[in-house]
Amino acid sequence: MTEIEVKRARLAAIERELSGLGARHDLAMSAFRFDEAREVQQRITILQRERAELVKALPAATPPPPAAPVPVMIRPRRPVSRGS
Repeated sequence: MTEIEVKRARLAAIERELSGLGARHDLAMSAFRFDEAREVQQRITILQRERAELVKALPAATPPPPAAPVPVMIRPRRPVSRGS
């Protein structure tokens, strides 16, 4: 694995862990377990710092090429016959 692949894999792992920790923090807060919530928040802060460092170190992802426009056919309107 190249260094960039290792960093991208670590970034993906951090994203997954942050997602789980965010849910765990919300549950702890809603259950009034503030000590647990504070510990989880500290872990989140550490991971967010590491994520920011990885994002700075990795090259920017190239945006996908723009999609080709879809051709649209406009049909002429048919005359509406009005009954008298």
